[in-house]
Amino acid sequence: MKVLLTRPEGRNQSMEDALQQRGIASLTTPLMAIEPIHNPQGTALLDDADIVIFISTNAVEFANQSVTGIWPTNKHYIAVGDATCQALKTLNVAVIPAPEDLQQTEGLLTLPILQTDKVSQRQVLIIRGKGGREVLGDTLQQRGAILSYWEVYQRICPRYDAQQIVKTWQDFGIDTILLTSGEVLTNLLNMLPKEYFPWLQACHIIVPSIRVERQATAAGLSHVTNATAANSQAMLAALSL
Repeated sequence: MKVLLTRPEGRNQSMEDALQQRGIASLTTPLMAIEPIHNPQGTALLDDADIVIFISTNAVEFANQSVTGIWPTNKHYIAVGDATCQALKTLNVAVIPAPEDLQQTEGLLTLPILQTDKVSQRQVLIIRGKGGREVLGDTLQQRGAILSYWEVYQRICPRYDAQQIVKTWQDFGIDTILLTSGEVLTNLLNMLPKEYFPWLQACHIIVPSIRVERQATAAGLSHVTNATAANSQAMLAALSL
């Protein structure tokens, strides 16, 4: 097994270390880059919120750059995913995690604090990247929440010489690819020259959710495993390591 890691720059180290400890060779090629967005209204939205939901570690990092001092303690903070939860704990923020067995939007929506009787007519702020999924916000609005978004970053696809980068993967012997979001999968499919698609079909594709699994199979990929989360522990389990 030789594994391709595709998280943004600086986000692959823990998986690189875990694979190295297990004697598994890996190659890192970020298939997404993150750029901050400055929104001066963001802290005002935070002040008004009763419940604050962080979609990713990037949401924590870039929102924290706008917060002076400590995060307000008179709010309920919720995190999608274990890594996001840990990022908030590092900032001494008391956080409610998504369910251990479903660390995604769908799991988040099962939390008692986000049910209709608790969320109706309360100010809910979702901190996310530009153009994020609408399922969470739409569902909370249906439950009566007064919803706001604070978009603190945007995702872009790094520029590569596609022919050269795929040749590098093949020469290295990549047969397994870890994809931690639907956007990363989209970037991979968009940059891959058509003649290399049979090679990609032969690879084992690890994805973080049923949504991305469906996206992968709809694109024609057949050897796909749903890790049920994007964190390193879940990805390693999906690799049977």
